[in-house]
Amino acid sequence: MMTFITVVHISTVVLLVIAVLLQSGKGAEISASFGGSSQTVFGSSGGQNFFQKLTYGLAAVFMLTSLVLTILPGKTKKSVFEGYTPTTPASAPVTPVTTAPSTTTPAAAEQKK
Repeated sequence: MMTFITVVHISTVVLLVIAVLLQSGKGAEISASFGGSSQTVFGSSGGQNFFQKLTYGLAAVFMLTSLVLTILPGKTKKSVFEGYTPTTPASAPVTPVTTAPSTTTPAAAEQKK
């Protein structure tokens, strides 16, 4: 069920982006982008009404699938931090480990061998 809703959601997003990009800007005709000069590509009123209705429908489907994908898995999902046990206690101070400087040089160590 969740896979189906996710597929519908993603395909709706892609179609919504395409529908918004195909809409004509202010003063531009949609048929001009397809090479024609008349407005009869999508009917006598042009593609404005079709793309507006398509955008509204796709936006509604997008909102519904977003809500369903948010609400449905709410009871089954676990927190990322659930079951996490820290390796060091938070109250213990961390002290840096210091080593004493070596008194012998590497050349002196080789002579002792």
